[in-house]
Amino acid sequence: MDKYGLIGYPLGHSFSIDFFNEKFQNEGIDAKYINFEIPEIEDLHEILASNPELKGLNVTLPYKEKVIPLLDDISPAAKSIGAVNVIKITHKGKKIHLKGFNSDVIGFTKSIEPLLETFHKKALILGTGGAAKAVNVGLKSLGIETKYVSRSFQPENYLYSDITAEVLKEYLVIVNCTPIGMYPHEEEAPLLPYEAIDNHHLLYDLLYNPDETLFMKKGMEHGATVKNGLEMLLLQAFAAWDFWQQE
Repeated sequence: MDKYGLIGYPLGHSFSIDFFNEKFQNEGIDAKYINFEIPEIEDLHEILASNPELKGLNVTLPYKEKVIPLLDDISPAAKSIGAVNVIKITHKGKKIHLKGFNSDVIGFTKSIEPLLETFHKKALILGTGGAAKAVNVGLKSLGIETKYVSRSFQPENYLYSDITAEVLKEYLVIVNCTPIGMYPHEEEAPLLPYEAIDNHHLLYDLLYNPDETLFMKKGMEHGATVKNGLEMLLLQAFAAWDFWQQE
């Protein structure tokens, strides 16, 4: 039986394990999907050694960038993003070959594109991790100018304290790529002047648990269009399966 899985820490409940095991069962695929919660990225070596049937892995926090030095090859898209969330595993004799891909950018771009209006020219990206980098590439491919918002000072980024009502008049798309507001901390939201948001704004949250984050609710209160990350997850899962099946 082939195996696929997810590496990250901590994992808790993941969307991928349910999605793929249901897919395998429904489509009669002789495979199993497993969560591998690893405290250090170097633990990947042990997982590969003890699971020779592994054909592919998804990668989640905090390893989307840390895994790159352990790979043998990386797709041009993942290289330009600087983050990997899919690994294809092939065995060549006794050698294991790992190739990294990024399906986040595919899932995000396809998911947000139908919501964009002609007046959506600029976007704020909350967070600077691997998912944020994929979102940045996706938005730029759609012709949108981007700016990261981070907690610590970086010359080219905004701090949260820099986000004023004036800034929000200019940046009408806001994408949350942080875990702020994720279950069980549903009462939290990124620190923004939500009173400056109106019906021209689009607030997209990569989180999907809860269905409506406080970030989304605050946007809706002021007339914004909002969307969570569930469709993105589905689309990137389809893309991950395609990567694993590549010859």
